[in-house]
Amino acid sequence: MSTTPQTTPDLPGRVAIVTGAGRGLGRSMAEALSAAGASVTVAARSTRELDELVGQIEAGGGSALACPTDLTDEAAVEAMVAATVERFGRLDLLVNNGGILATTPLVDQTAEEWDSVMATNLRGTFLATRAAGRHFVAQGSGKVVNIASNFALKGVAHHAAYSASKAAVIAFTRSMAVEWARHGIQVNALAPGYFATSMNAEVREDSDVLTKVVRAIPARRMGDPSELQPWLLLLAGPASDFMTGEVIVIDGGQSVR
Repeated sequence: MSTTPQTTPDLPGRVAIVTGAGRGLGRSMAEALSAAGASVTVAARSTRELDELVGQIEAGGGSALACPTDLTDEAAVEAMVAATVERFGRLDLLVNNGGILATTPLVDQTAEEWDSVMATNLRGTFLATRAAGRHFVAQGSGKVVNIASNFALKGVAHHAAYSASKAAVIAFTRSMAVEWARHGIQVNALAPGYFATSMNAEVREDSDVLTKVVRAIPARRMGDPSELQPWLLLLAGPASDFMTGEVIVIDGGQSVR
């Protein structure tokens, strides 16, 4: 029996922003939203990767806007949302995927590295959600999908900053779900485990490390980015209109060991 939601995504006329869209899960999610008919603003720091993605989407008949953005910069995030509304005329969905990872023992971690992780993963989520939320509240509808992590739900050595930032994203998700429910806005989160992306390329290239990682996953493998797409489309579409404040964990069973 399939464990993925059996929905038929239908997003024509909808407009989405996906942060951290230059590669990995963000790119995969932007592609899925475009394939479902949405116009998509793709944001990240790398102009080259964004331009390549926009070219790919437009070649397939979709509509996309590249918006190089530093998510820690308040003015830049506001400009990202404004550019989206100016180009497409509205905004319906924000996917907060932008984030960075630090693998460092706490006693060796600098305050600068800690602050950098928190600034991108948490401050960036706050800034983008606030900017998009102004449009959502005004129009009486909108959806936010925050990309958390299964690391927020379990103890993981050498990942205190990342785990703390993602746990904060979950708490932020639940707070905003309650605050904005009366405005017709749904705020939910996805908490992926190990998916094969550029973020863990070094892990996958080291057979010993990969074996150790996979052994800790009951499914005995990493996920493919395409396996996250149905869940994103569920949260992006009308099937989730009465669902808010939820966290969907997709990690091959790792967080329930």
